[in-house]
Amino acid sequence: MKRTILFILPVALLLGCQAPAEKTEARTEPHQTMNTSNDETAIKELLFKYRDALNASSVEQVLPLYTTDGVFMPTGFPTAVGTEQVKGAYEGVFSMIQLNIEFFIDEIAVDGDHAFARTTSKGTTLIHATGDTVPEENRELFVLQRTDGGWKIARYMFNKMQ
Repeated sequence: MKRTILFILPVALLLGCQAPAEKTEARTEPHQTMNTSNDETAIKELLFKYRDALNASSVEQVLPLYTTDGVFMPTGFPTAVGTEQVKGAYEGVFSMIQLNIEFFIDEIAVDGDHAFARTTSKGTTLIHATGDTVPEENRELFVLQRTDGGWKIARYMFNKMQ
């Protein structure tokens, strides 16, 4: 039963965030409308800022892109929750590798003050310990939240494509 709930809950949350494709406005509180096109543009800008921060190995550029209670779920590492843990996780990642990647946006869905983006990335990774450069290819899922400061990453998870 617990396993079933753990499977169904994330699926239900993702489906609940998905706006119908034929709509041009995100659903918000009654009598408020938002232009989904503007939201999608802002989200794309956020994702590309994130890509740039990764390629620069810059914790200082990554942190403002997350909500204060943001969650980073890297493959093979513990989940980081909140600004301090997210900061420590990226410091650890950037001490081990240098990324040189490009993001490809496969899907963005906006529903009020929440959205998700599904992306892929491809490029190379320099492994500091060995000096080797290896191919890098991932798929990513971002759960985003509209804040007073604009769209931010609320949850981020990635895994290898192969």
